[in-house]
Amino acid sequence: MAQMKAVVAEELGGPEVLRYVDVERPAPRDWEVLIEVEAAGINYADTMRRRDQYLTRQSFPFTPGSEVAGTVVEVGEGVENASEGDRVVTLLGTGGYADFAVAPAASLIPMPEGLGFDEAAAIPLQGLTAYHTIKTSGALKEGESVLVHAAAGGVGSLAVQMAKLLGAGRVIATASSPEKLDLARSLGADALIDYTQEDWPEKVREATDGDGADVILEMVGADFPEKNLQCLATFGRMVVFGAASGDRGNLVPGDLMTGCHSVVGFWLVPITQRPDLLVPSLEEILGWIASGDLKLTIGAKYPLEKAAEAHTDLEGRKTMGKLILKP
Repeated sequence: MAQMKAVVAEELGGPEVLRYVDVERPAPRDWEVLIEVEAAGINYADTMRRRDQYLTRQSFPFTPGSEVAGTVVEVGEGVENASEGDRVVTLLGTGGYADFAVAPAASLIPMPEGLGFDEAAAIPLQGLTAYHTIKTSGALKEGESVLVHAAAGGVGSLAVQMAKLLGAGRVIATASSPEKLDLARSLGADALIDYTQEDWPEKVREATDGDGADVILEMVGADFPEKNLQCLATFGRMVVFGAASGDRGNLVPGDLMTGCHSVVGFWLVPITQRPDLLVPSLEEILGWIASGDLKLTIGAKYPLEKAAEAHTDLEGRKTMGKLILKP
C-alpha cells in the first residue's frame, strides 16, 4: 500500500505526544475524495482533542486536523460534484495533519480564483465560528457593542472585523501584550484592554460608558465567564465557544437574573449540518475577502513535521492570527 507522512497523537498528552511518522495513505470510499493537502489549519480544538478535553471523546492514536485546503487527486465511484484537479477547502473531524486526507465530496468548498491554499485553510473553522458566534448565537443588533477576547488570535482577529461588518457600533478587544493589541487596533477595534490586568472588566465598562458589552465572545474559561458577567450589558448575551485555559469555569444560574443576562453555547458542528446556515455565511465571508473588507492574518506557517512546536506555541499564547501547517 502507498505510504504518506502524517502527524499522529499516539496517546493522550501534551504536544510531545505528536509524532511525524509514515502511515498508510487512505483510499476514498464511494462518496469521498482524496485530497493532496497543501495547507492544514491549526486550531485550539486540535489541542483539546489531543488532551481528550474536546466536546466529544477522542480515541487514540489519531491524526489531528479539521481544516485542509488542497487538490483533489482521486474520487470515489459515486462522486459527481468533484473531479481530479479541483482546488478545494473542507472541514474534517480529524485527519488533516497529513500529506493526504479523505473527505466527503458533499463537504467540499471550491476555492475562488485568486485565493491561495494557505488563505483558504485559514477560513472555514475560525471564519465560520467568528461569524456565527456574533450573528447567530450572539444575535447582534445594529449599533450594539461586542467584546472580543484574545482578539489577536485566529478567531479573534476575524471577529473584530466581522463584528463591524455585521453592524456593531463599538468593538472592544482584549489581548495579553502590546503587540497583540496593536494588531487588534489595526483590524478596527475601538477600545483595547490588556486582559492580564485584574481590572479588565472595569475597563470594559469604561469603554462602553458604563453600560457593559451587549455581546461577549467567551473562549477562555477559568474565571473569565464570571468576570464577563460583571461587564455584560442588561439583556446582553455571552456566547461560550471554548475554554482555551483548559478550565471550563463555573457559573451560578441565579447570577444571570439581575441583568437579564443570557449565556449561549456555540459549537460549529451543528452549523455544518445546516446548509441554510452554512452556505450563505460562507458565501458572505468569501465575498468580504474578495472585496478586501475582511483581512486574513496568518501569524505563522510550520512544516508538517513541526506540528508539536506549533501546538506548544499556540498553547503558550506565543502566536497571533492563524497558524498553518505545510506538508
